[in-house]
Amino acid sequence: MTTVSSNANTLASADELSPRLEALVQGTRALLERAVLDYKDVVYSNSLGAEAMVLTDIMATYAPEIEIFTLDTGRLPDETLALLDRLERRYQRRIQVFSPDASQIEQYVRENGINGFYLGLEERQSCCHIRKIEPFRRAVAGHKAWVTGVRREQSAERAHGEQIAWDDRYGLWKVSPMLEWKEEDVWAYIKARNLPYNPLHDKGYPSIGCAPCTRAVEPGADPRSGRWWWENPESRECGLQPRRRVIPIKVEPRRAVAP
Repeated sequence: MTTVSSNANTLASADELSPRLEALVQGTRALLERAVLDYKDVVYSNSLGAEAMVLTDIMATYAPEIEIFTLDTGRLPDETLALLDRLERRYQRRIQVFSPDASQIEQYVRENGINGFYLGLEERQSCCHIRKIEPFRRAVAGHKAWVTGVRREQSAERAHGEQIAWDDRYGLWKVSPMLEWKEEDVWAYIKARNLPYNPLHDKGYPSIGCAPCTRAVEPGADPRSGRWWWENPESRECGLQPRRRVIPIKVEPRRAVAP
């Protein structure tokens, strides 16, 4: 992956958007405004990734009624936590933080070790459930719709997404206003609006999650290949996004912790 500096400099000036970007922004704005009109109580699950910087900026401008929250798994990189602080200062609004249940974390570590997610697929998904799924359920409970920043080009699974769809797992509507955005569009907007972003993106991290489960990728590689890289590509999701098919046979546990 090229760094944002070289990627964005060639795509947009600092004071204007291209016609394509303007059309994407207006499409995203229209969908967010429609969601607020239709569902009233809408929340945004801010991943603190590059797409999140775009959505946060558009919401602050056109849909400030949407509540924003994020998940602190307890294993996030320092750079990610610093970015959260920068966002709150820039937009002068508090982003609600949801954390995992401490007792569940303690039990998981007792049974699997501090880095037990390397042992196998079941152990890793159990960790994601405790650190992400359970806090997410608490965050969206009682709301009518939630917003996500997924894009079609991120994976074959996400390519089938719909802009508005009923989410059976959480019992509310799911709104995906960035499905048609390309990676270059995201970085062009960040550059044009001079938005903050995670500096790890400049070090080859296109997708950033928990520190021990994320690594840099080579330029041109699948952007998601740096997440849970020790697993088969078919299983590399945390569970927040739905899957259209059953995950293949479980990865055999490895009883030595990966380096």
